[in-house]
Amino acid sequence: MDVLLKERSVSELLALHAEVSDLLKSSGAVRSSNNPAGDYAETLFCKVFGWDMAAASVKGYDAVDGQGIRYQIKSRRLTDHNTSRQLSALRNLQERPFDFLAGVLFASDYSVFRAAIVPYRLVMENTRISTHTNSRLFYLRDAVWDWPDVRDVTKTLRAVRF
Repeated sequence: MDVLLKERSVSELLALHAEVSDLLKSSGAVRSSNNPAGDYAETLFCKVFGWDMAAASVKGYDAVDGQGIRYQIKSRRLTDHNTSRQLSALRNLQERPFDFLAGVLFASDYSVFRAAIVPYRLVMENTRISTHTNSRLFYLRDAVWDWPDVRDVTKTLRAVRF
């Protein structure tokens, strides 16, 4: 970590975080002021594969390709303090809101650790119900890359630079 950052107060660090967030948004890398991992994943997949990003108000999917295939894009940032690979909640899966889940695991510095495109069927078969969040939970474990019809897109996403 930069020595100058270590010398800053919490207030100064939070102000810097806000400034960085604004810059990421104005650059198009993210589209909201939320945790940047989700927005960045959406931007990354859409840029790399030429998908059209769905409007923020659309429920159940985040992007559509030229053939009308719908993608739900999820991410998780892995850190020394949290190595969970649980993606954020998936709701209304019984309605088949997407055709593929595009998932990326980020390293702590937001570099791409692993990424895959998983067919809806495999997502549905490998989720567990969470009554607490009224949703289904999916984990992007290493075994996912060994499943049939899963596309490993790690190298493809790593190659993109903003």
